[in-house]
Amino acid sequence: MEHPNAPWLAPDLAAFETMAQQALADIPEPFRAAARNVAIRVEDFADDTLLAAMDMADPFELTGLYEGIPLTDKSSFDQPDRPDVIWLFRRPILDEWADRGTVPLGDLIAHVLVHELAHHFGWSDDDIAAVDAWWI
Repeated sequence: MEHPNAPWLAPDLAAFETMAQQALADIPEPFRAAARNVAIRVEDFADDTLLAAMDMADPFELTGLYEGIPLTDKSSFDQPDRPDVIWLFRRPILDEWADRGTVPLGDLIAHVLVHELAHHFGWSDDDIAAVDAWWI
């Protein structure tokens, strides 16, 4: 029997990553193929070093981060030392989900993912709005 609050139970890191991978799979072509070249990592929070580098004191302020070189800035001469990564921070996203109270968690994860992919693709706000209806 399903718990009566099941839709509001917080997924663990593995389930959260599965939801992020599903959101990635739902990105429209032709972006989906290029988006697969970006690694997705899920952590509860950004680490202290990252927060300090971004001049943030509250770890709940950061829901996601793109780490890499945007496609618009890449050159064939670039020698990558690591893959581009999108970090999704589970606890801040869950906090926002709980605060909103009306948004399905998968939709919120997809929204954060698309925002971070926008950094990878070098998208404008109009480009983001074409993929993410929330952006409008």
